[in-house]
Amino acid sequence: MRLIPALLILLAFAVPARAEDVSVLAYHRFNPAGSTGATTVSTRVFAAQMDRIAESGFTVVPLRALLDGSVLPPHAVAITADDGHRSVYTEMFPILRRHGFAATLFLNPPGLDHGSYLRWAEIAEMQASGLIDPEPHTTSHLNFNTERARRTPEAFAALLRHELADPRAILASRLGTRADILAWPFGIHDDALEAAAREAGYIAAFALGGRAASAGAPAFAVPRYQVYETDVGVRFDRVLAGIPRGQAK
Repeated sequence: MRLIPALLILLAFAVPARAEDVSVLAYHRFNPAGSTGATTVSTRVFAAQMDRIAESGFTVVPLRALLDGSVLPPHAVAITADDGHRSVYTEMFPILRRHGFAATLFLNPPGLDHGSYLRWAEIAEMQASGLIDPEPHTTSHLNFNTERARRTPEAFAALLRHELADPRAILASRLGTRADILAWPFGIHDDALEAAAREAGYIAAFALGGRAASAGAPAFAVPRYQVYETDVGVRFDRVLAGIPRGQAK
């Protein structure tokens, strides 16, 4: 599919990412009535962003394709959504299904089936479509910096084992997924946390960072773009092109 002119210009002249770089998009919640906060994208804007991908020659690939040695197509992009809000099912999934786009959901299992969070049956339905891969987002979505400061090293190590191992076991039992890809809550990570994730059996972990994921990125600190309501037009094109946030050109 032919790249649309604005994006073609960005790719050619605005210091585009290398061919092996992939823009990994991170969403959280969606609202048909409009954005209500920094991590909420309106359904209208999300639909326009997905249309932009479809018409601009990009190929949405499963997140796991970045990790398993798959040969990626040119202009690849991956889609993720954190926290497991029900709007993923009611707003995001119908749009993904219309385009046939894959996405990874990072979930905190104890919150599921409660309040404004996804139901297990909804996750199973999305997974059965072949488009959705449910993966862990820790057990409780804690701020590890805060929790480490308030605990002894031994207590924090025990907490970390619980936060990393338990969601793997729950998702594997309930959904049959490998549950071996992690997203760091709040994007917080360091050498010790990454080592703990590796010990818990994860093969990779995703953070934030506002830049494309490159072939040389550390496996347990892979960057993603937090996507905002304001990422429309050329601003969204820059994200797709892998241009770091804040880079002038």
